[in-house]
Amino acid sequence: MNHTEFLPEPLPDNPLSLFASWFTESCERKLQPNPDAMTLATVDQDGRPSARIVLCKQLISPEGYVVFFTNYQSRKGQALAVHPIAASVFHWDALHRQVRLEGRIVRSPPEESDAYFASRSTDSQIGAWASKQSQPLQSRQQLTSQVAAVTADFAKNSSAGALQVPRPPHWGGFRLWIEHIELWVEGPGRVHDRARWSRELSPNDAFNFTSSPWYATRLNP
Repeated sequence: MNHTEFLPEPLPDNPLSLFASWFTESCERKLQPNPDAMTLATVDQDGRPSARIVLCKQLISPEGYVVFFTNYQSRKGQALAVHPIAASVFHWDALHRQVRLEGRIVRSPPEESDAYFASRSTDSQIGAWASKQSQPLQSRQQLTSQVAAVTADFAKNSSAGALQVPRPPHWGGFRLWIEHIELWVEGPGRVHDRARWSRELSPNDAFNFTSSPWYATRLNP
């Protein structure tokens, strides 16, 4: 191990600028596939946890939230409807860094979801309509048939050229507003550098929160 990075001393009052710089560096250097990938953990109505990988499509560091997109009727979408809280982890092994987030979940404003959906490839747009995410599927052929049927339906209503595919009403973004964030840097002899920041959030409207100042503390590795 030849890197010598440590967290700042003293710890910054606001951790989000450091998180943003790590995120930007990971995406620009691309030392591992999908540097914007994060593990997302949720809890369903029966208290059962589940985790999966999603892609962080936006990090809004001034306010302190990350954005990901999914089918609202999926397992995670249904869990978040019941318990709108989540935890996530970014692990950039090649950069010897990790970020853990915990916070509240709200849906993205419709215009935010519309804009991202419009930026996706046509195949991905069709897939969002065709896939009944997390529901049982008899065979791969059934899924292929669903895609073909949706493609044909949109072709009937599109002019010559590219298909015009609107965003499905059951698909869109979620904002994970950060209440707790932990930054971790790998250290020699497994004596890692680790710190946690916390703040309190108060609802501002359906999509946003106002926050208290951050409280920071170092943690034993």
